[in-house]
Amino acid sequence: MEIDRDINEHNSRRIQVRFVTKLKAPYKVPATAIAIPSDLSRLGLSSIVNKLLQAVDSEWKTEPFDFLIDGELVRMSLEQFLLAKGISAEKILEIEYIRAVAPRKEEEPSPHDDWVSAVDGSSPRFILTGCYDGLGRVWKGAGWCTHILEGHGGAISSVSIINSEGAGNATVATASKDRTLRLWKFDVEDSSDRPARIRAYKILRGHNASVQSIAAKISGDMVCSGSWDCTINLWRTSDSDADGDVVSIKKRKVKNKAEESQSEGEAVSTLVGHTQCVSCVVWPQHEIIYSASWDHSVRQWDVETCKDLSDIFCGKVLNCIDIGGEGSALIAAGGSDPVLRIWDPRKPGSSAPVFQFSSHSSWISACKWHYRSSFHLLSSSYDGKVMLWDLRTAWPLAILDTHKDKVLCADWWKGDSVVSGGADAQLRISSDISIQ
Repeated sequence: MEIDRDINEHNSRRIQVRFVTKLKAPYKVPATAIAIPSDLSRLGLSSIVNKLLQAVDSEWKTEPFDFLIDGELVRMSLEQFLLAKGISAEKILEIEYIRAVAPRKEEEPSPHDDWVSAVDGSSPRFILTGCYDGLGRVWKGAGWCTHILEGHGGAISSVSIINSEGAGNATVATASKDRTLRLWKFDVEDSSDRPARIRAYKILRGHNASVQSIAAKISGDMVCSGSWDCTINLWRTSDSDADGDVVSIKKRKVKNKAEESQSEGEAVSTLVGHTQCVSCVVWPQHEIIYSASWDHSVRQWDVETCKDLSDIFCGKVLNCIDIGGEGSALIAAGGSDPVLRIWDPRKPGSSAPVFQFSSHSSWISACKWHYRSSFHLLSSSYDGKVMLWDLRTAWPLAILDTHKDKVLCADWWKGDSVVSGGADAQLRISSDISIQ
């Protein structure tokens, strides 16, 4: 058998292993134990599993696998791993295999007219991007732009999808260096040959400097924003004046026929405490907002009282933050060094990160947890790369190197794709990623 020949070519000692998986057919191999060389690493193990699958199904097409022993991903030879973990090689070793977390397809790039500074992939129906040309764009897929959001007087720094459920309109928000936020509505199903140009239904004014980040409340009735003026403002998204925050309504003619109203809103409350730029905000729970700042701190805020509940200081300027992982409680953040840090605020002395990933070679621009997994997250960097991580190993699962310049933003899309934008003026989509 070909697999026997491959194994016998190795001169290292043999260990007895049994390959197991939670994957369904046709990914299951026979449960019998086999002897394999102890110097095999992930690629060698993947070759063996593929040969075992080909023995069962002659039409099997080779694909990469990852391997776990006692819940930890193997990123060295079996012999080194067993020695490092103090695991005996005298008994049959159970090795779990999973599909490798890496894109199997790269879509064609979607060009913009300037740097792609922001991306939101939280809706499976479309991708929202923000660009340094001051325009927001809605994409149904690679190269397929359906809407252009126009009106900002400066570069867009952040975007957020507020609501895209059900048929009909979606509501999104953009933040800009022109010191304003804008709220937009559009028909997701509109897919004409040329992108529809739309204007915001509401302009939010109140920051005294560039707005750096925006995040929507889960219910969609409010958004929060972080700014270079060191504050976080909270805003209502309603287009009616029932909330009492509308200060004026402008109307303009559209094609000399209909009138389009555009209201302006003021902040309903302000969170004060940061001493430098608030670079990123997230709103993962109804009453809790998290923020990251150039003042080296991550802060947790009570929305009702506007009080700062807890601070984590890391000694570095921070660019990005996201909440997820186990219990949706882990804090991931990156900034002015190549290290992606993760804290667990539930643990005493939580100022020390519980994980640190340091494979990037420049500043980290974005980090995002996978919404379906407790282990997986991504990071993007000025080194031009997007990296996919699993908390069960210190090495990146995959390195996406499709951009030709700094990567400024990244997100998951549809659960199995990564969307990213950068200084090369491209939106890239890396798809068919298996997350288990």
